[in-house]
Amino acid sequence: MSFTNVEQLPFVGMSYEFHGEKQGTPVSAYIVNAPPGKGPPLHTHPYVETIFMIEGRATVTIDNETREVKAGDIAIVPANTPHRFVNSGDTIVRQIDIHASPKFIQTNLT
Repeated sequence: MSFTNVEQLPFVGMSYEFHGEKQGTPVSAYIVNAPPGKGPPLHTHPYVETIFMIEGRATVTIDNETREVKAGDIAIVPANTPHRFVNSGDTIVRQIDIHASPKFIQTNLT
């Protein structure tokens, strides 16, 4: 058993990074704090990603579908599917992106 605090995790770009392999768990997570207009480039992962929207609004694109999401919404991204999000509101977007992998594997497409 182990415990950690979000603020003890590395902060890269706009997210705290929870590396499962370093924490002894088979999942990893981005704890996102994206300012308005920001988001990652279009990318893929070789595993499923589940996005839990905690606060704010974002435009999420998964494959060929784009949808506006808000706090309380959950998006599931199948493995190897191009996806991205952009904070489309005027406040911080907070979301937790669970990666079904003990380490992050990402291929940027743009």
